[in-house]
Amino acid sequence: MLGRALALLSGFRPGESEIGLAELARRSGVAKPTAHRLLAELESWMLVERTGRGYRLGLRLFELGQVVPRQRDLQETATPFLADLYEATRETVHLAVPDGAEVVYVQKLSAPGGPDIPSRLGGRMPAHCTGVGKALLAFGPPERLAAVLAAGLTRRTPRTIVLPGMLGTQLTAIRRSGLAEEHEESGRGVACVAAPVMDPSGVAVAAISISGWSNRLDTRRVAPAVRTAALALSRALGGAPVLSTVEEP
Repeated sequence: MLGRALALLSGFRPGESEIGLAELARRSGVAKPTAHRLLAELESWMLVERTGRGYRLGLRLFELGQVVPRQRDLQETATPFLADLYEATRETVHLAVPDGAEVVYVQKLSAPGGPDIPSRLGGRMPAHCTGVGKALLAFGPPERLAAVLAAGLTRRTPRTIVLPGMLGTQLTAIRRSGLAEEHEESGRGVACVAAPVMDPSGVAVAAISISGWSNRLDTRRVAPAVRTAALALSRALGGAPVLSTVEEP
C-alpha cells in the first residue's frame, strides 16, 4: 500500500497546478478506486490537497523536505561555491546527487541564452550520459555502477555511450583526471564538464558541473574552475580531495 501511495505522489509533474484522478491513476499505474481511497488518506495527512478539478501536492511534503539533513546541509553549504562558479563562468551550473541508476539535480543556476538543458530542480537524468553522473560513477562505490549497468545504458542521442566497455574506459580516464565531460550525450547541442564532491571516506556524494552550448563552451578552459569549486565544497563538508594523476589542462 505504501508503494502505491508513493507511486501516486510520483505522478505529479513540475508546473502543474492540479491533476485529475483519472490521469493520476494512469500515470501511477494504480487502479482508479484504489487511487481515490489512497488520495483521501494522503489528503488527511496534508500530503495532497483537493482542488476544484483534481489534486495538488500538499504543503506537508515541503515541510518534510526541509528537515532532510543530508540534502539540506549539502545545498546550504554549496550555495556560495555555486554562485562563485556561475559569476566566474556565466554558464549554467548544476549540483546533483546520485539515486540508483540516475542523478537528481538539487541546485541549478541557469545562464541566459544557454541551451535547453534537459534538467530541472528535483529532476532526474540517467547517470551514464551526464557529466555529473559519470563523475559520481567514477568516484562512487561499485554498487552504484552496477545499478546503472543493470538498468541498461539507454540511448538519448546518437552520441550516448551505450556499451558497458566504453563506459568503463571513460570512467577510468575520469578517475585519472578528476573530471568528467559530456559532449551531446544527454541532449543535442549540450556540452558539460563536472567534478565530484567527496565525503571523508573518499566517495563522491555529489557532483558540480558547468553546461553550455557544445559549439561555444570550452570545457578545458572552465574545467579548473569546476574542479576548484568541487574541491572547496568537499573540504567544507569534511571530504577528501580527488587526487588527479594528470596535469591541469
